[in-house]
Amino acid sequence: METIRKLAILADAAKYDASCASSGAGRRDSRTSGGIGSTEGAGICHSYTPDGRCVSLLKILLTNFCIYDCAYCVNRVSSNVPRARFNVAEVVALTMDFYKRNYIEGLFLSSGIIRNADYTMEQMVEVARQLREAHRFSGYIHLKTIPEASPELLAAAGRYADRLSINIELPTEEGLASFAPEKSMPSIRGAMGELRWRIEEAKEAKAARTASSTAVAPPAPDVPTRRRARAPRFAPAGQSTQMIVGADGASDQQILTAADTLYGNYRMRRVYYSAFSPIPDASRLLPLQAPPLAREHRLYQADWLLRFYGYGVEEITDTTQGGMLDLDIDPKMAWAIRHPERFPVDLNIASKEMLLRVPGLGVRNVKRVLMARRHGRLRVADVARLRAPMSKLLPFVQLADHHPRRALDDPAALRARLAPPPRQASLFPDVATH
Repeated sequence: METIRKLAILADAAKYDASCASSGAGRRDSRTSGGIGSTEGAGICHSYTPDGRCVSLLKILLTNFCIYDCAYCVNRVSSNVPRARFNVAEVVALTMDFYKRNYIEGLFLSSGIIRNADYTMEQMVEVARQLREAHRFSGYIHLKTIPEASPELLAAAGRYADRLSINIELPTEEGLASFAPEKSMPSIRGAMGELRWRIEEAKEAKAARTASSTAVAPPAPDVPTRRRARAPRFAPAGQSTQMIVGADGASDQQILTAADTLYGNYRMRRVYYSAFSPIPDASRLLPLQAPPLAREHRLYQADWLLRFYGYGVEEITDTTQGGMLDLDIDPKMAWAIRHPERFPVDLNIASKEMLLRVPGLGVRNVKRVLMARRHGRLRVADVARLRAPMSKLLPFVQLADHHPRRALDDPAALRARLAPPPRQASLFPDVATH
């Protein structure tokens, strides 16, 4: 099979994996290393599609052959799809050719399971090793690791890759057992734990080396210095994972609870949420339709609240709606409407923690509010200069010249006013309207 045909098949097969953002990579530049590639600098940017997927990496599978039969996967062994397989040399050559033409800034490599987990993982590690050692490639590399692979192969992957990821796939053990019987939640979590301690060990070694180098007095000019051994490098951009949304019956609360556990126990850099897409010859266990894309979007917003705004899972999800997020308004707004007793918030005296809970105020604008109010009492005009969404913000705040009065007395009416108006679906979605 021609390389271009393989590329078409294996790039298309990789599109279902959302966890390919390259944020958090270590800073490396070929201008100082003498090699090829870079993770930063002029001419290199990270481009994302509207649904959050990164398009600046060569994102492919080593192969879409797979011995597993996961019901939700288009590449499962029982699926009737065209199959292809790259060898190690072809992936290395493609990566270098694409990079030299300035099409990409790095590589995202995953694979179906061929023969067994160790054989597949060994092939992917060899791709990364050749890029780093034979071609001195300094660009970004993300490897999708296989939880059943040996710890030695996971360790080797971390030496060459910037980021590693292991997909947890579904938030509950019951869901995984039903839809992916060859996979095991204990095995997945065990591999995640293995990566976590290796990442932390490398960070501690680097910190210790930095501390010792600053504590030692510099040698005299005429005394030769011995070069210190570099601290071991292991996946400096950390690890990430992905959960499929809407394939099983898991609620948003169950999904966010699983994500919160992953952030706390395994120090995940990101948990990605990928809305289930109906696939050819699908199992009867799967739903016939994809979940609304708004659900994926709301999960990302809720994830942000967990990580940066101090919310708990129980606060974000509404138990009266079966643990599901409101699709019409964002989770922060939904929480505020459910708790009118916490508002209005006086922007001139409220704590940082409470300011972060005001709809329309992000982390950056909260910092600006805290700084600005040192110089005088804030008024509506002062907040408007922050370019905050005033229609969202004003019903929940008190300022020197503003009070929402009775706006919070009727949460249902407030929600109706702030929710976007319903739109009539087009009968001809492919035809532009004027």
